[in-house]
Amino acid sequence: MRLILYVGLRVVAVVLMAGLLAWYAERRLDRAAEAKSFSDVGKVPAVDVALVLGTAPIGPEGGPNRYFVYRLDAAAALYKAGKVKYFIVSGHRDGRYDEPSAMRAGLVERGVPEETIFRDFDGDRTLDSVVRARQIYGQTRLVIVSQRFHLSRALFLAAHEGIEAWGFEASDVDAPYSIFTELRRYPSAVRGYWDVWTGMSRQETGKPVTIGVDPPD
Repeated sequence: MRLILYVGLRVVAVVLMAGLLAWYAERRLDRAAEAKSFSDVGKVPAVDVALVLGTAPIGPEGGPNRYFVYRLDAAAALYKAGKVKYFIVSGHRDGRYDEPSAMRAGLVERGVPEETIFRDFDGDRTLDSVVRARQIYGQTRLVIVSQRFHLSRALFLAAHEGIEAWGFEASDVDAPYSIFTELRRYPSAVRGYWDVWTGMSRQETGKPVTIGVDPPD
């Protein structure tokens, strides 16, 4: 009985410590992003290129994913305000959906010219999208578009990839689709630190693209 109690207490202690670590990591990233993340388009520095981070176009209930819709709304607002000239829409593509193509179509619907939108089909993770923006698309200054909780990690990764980046905050979803969606930011923050410690030196493969010279695919 004592052994079971001892093991149980150890498990609880480990879980609590992991939760505290994840909370601290997320809070630290969020504070670090405060000076470089904006919800007012007028405060965003003007740069040539914005990186729009992907998410599924269809939400769990079968309708449009509000995270996706709000990111496209924010990206279009940047273009209409004259803050950016081009977009990299970076996300995942498989048999279920094609995030970059859906993002491009959504931006065109919002008045962004198709010839300004470059699709990156290898942005399976935030790390992939950021590293490829530097290594494949040659960008050293970017505005990154996503929700604030996502931007804090993306800006952290961008800084460690040698990119001067600012974040433009898409509207958050008032009622998240699930508790998982709301809570995943905490382990993701830990993973962001882990990515920097272990993965930022990797080399992306693919043909280099010169934005403003090469045509979009």
